[in-house]
Amino acid sequence: MTGTTFSTNRLEAFSDGVFAIAITLLVLDLNVPEPDSLHGRSLAFALAHQWPAYFAYLVSFLVIGIIWINHHAMCALARRVDRTTLFANLFLLLTVSVIPFPTRLLATYLTARHTDASTAAAIYAATMVAMGLAFTLLFLAFTRDARVLRTPLPPQALRAAGWRFGIGGVCYLATIAIAYLSPVAMLATHALLALYYCFDQLAPARTQPPRQAHQADDEGSP
Repeated sequence: MTGTTFSTNRLEAFSDGVFAIAITLLVLDLNVPEPDSLHGRSLAFALAHQWPAYFAYLVSFLVIGIIWINHHAMCALARRVDRTTLFANLFLLLTVSVIPFPTRLLATYLTARHTDASTAAAIYAATMVAMGLAFTLLFLAFTRDARVLRTPLPPQALRAAGWRFGIGGVCYLATIAIAYLSPVAMLATHALLALYYCFDQLAPARTQPPRQAHQADDEGSP
């Protein structure tokens, strides 16, 4: 890493603010049925009729929450960041901040005619593809220079982490096709992908191989 470097503190603070705003905006799509809009139906029926909004909210909340957790874990890898990493982080925040829009679009059209529902679902899936790409680019920016890392990462561990991100990226791309088959299944698939990323994808990269650990112990022993 060359050029001016910066502490990760401001990057994390600014990112946390964007995550907090994006995840809060999701709840604005949960509407309270007005008494005049019931038209003789019960409140329970009107609330149940809004199930697409609840489903989309829960999935997007889970997605943004998992991104925030993994972003925090990734920031813990490095002591310093450079301008390239800051721009990569901005790209990730761009994709995260826009998630409330496709979420509302999908919640509105999920039960509409198939063509409109599929279009809304494809836009949602494409947003997640961009988010996955942005997160992968940020990971590469964080780990490309071993000199700024808190702990050296073995090349094989980085490759393994790259494969795990790659698998997720392929699955994100596949959801665009699923959107045209079943918008509901597409949203459910994103819920499963969020659960996949619940597991720490960077844990093996932070774990020192046993052989190296023993060598470090031997070198440090009297």
